Amino acid sequence: MTSIPRQPLVDALDEQWRNISALMAELPDGDWATPALPGWSVHDVVAHMAGTEAMLLGEQPPEPPDDPSALPHVHNPIAVLNERWVAMVRGWKPGDLLARFDEVTGRRREALAAMSQEDFDAPSWTPAGQATYGRFMQIRVFDCWMHEQDIRAAVGRPGNEDGAPAELAIDEIERALGYIVGKLGGAPKGSTVTFTLTGPAPRVRHVVVADRATVADTIDHPATATITMPSTLFARLAGGRTQAVRHRDAITLGGDTTLGEHITDKLAYTI
Repeated sequence: MTSIPRQPLVDALDEQWRNISALMAELPDGDWATPALPGWSVHDVVAHMAGTEAMLLGEQPPEPPDDPSALPHVHNPIAVLNERWVAMVRGWKPGDLLARFDEVTGRRREALAAMSQEDFDAPSWTPAGQATYGRFMQIRVFDCWMHEQDIRAAVGRPGNEDGAPAELAIDEIERALGYIVGKLGGAPKGSTVTFTLTGPAPRVRHVVVADRATVADTIDHPATATITMPSTLFARLAGGRTQAVRHRDAITLGGDTTLGEHITDKLAYTI
């Protein structure tokens, strides 16, 4: 397996946790009850993040009084575990939950600081399958940054859309672009699709569809379809947080616009 450098991830996680803590410290208590994701308030999103980091420290949540698998937004065993962490602190005051988040992420910083590159290269379960601990931490940066954006969208406080955590989150989506374009988007063999991201985390990437769809930095011919949109909108669409039909005025399509529109409608590969 490819070795993933440890220090940039440790630094990005530290920065991301501090950003979340600072945001939550600014919010009035009433904002914590704002719906943020299906079935979850802002309070629940913070509880989920604290719970996942606690799990990585070896902790386990108690069994909730009600079976979370019956909830309409729970679709798999990971979601059931997430609900147990959320249920554990659902009645807590915002200040107490923020203190819990800060305490858990503080212990995680210490744990990560004690780890070596070899520890990061060690085999590990991840939400994307068996890989390495470093790969798991890449996903943690993505998850925490996405959840910060969930909170910001819910309470109307945009921000922190650039910097290392944002770039690493877009990197994570980029790894899935072949699957998104070839499998979900159904781009035909022989086609190419160019994504141009504008705004806080700009980049240009191409997907070339042959026997399988792969990401390329450059192509030597005009793309079959071109898709241009702000980087944060791209992340939220890929994360299943919103739908392209609600943002047509922010998305520019070129070439085969029918294919481009279909792909933007199918960008969601996770939630």
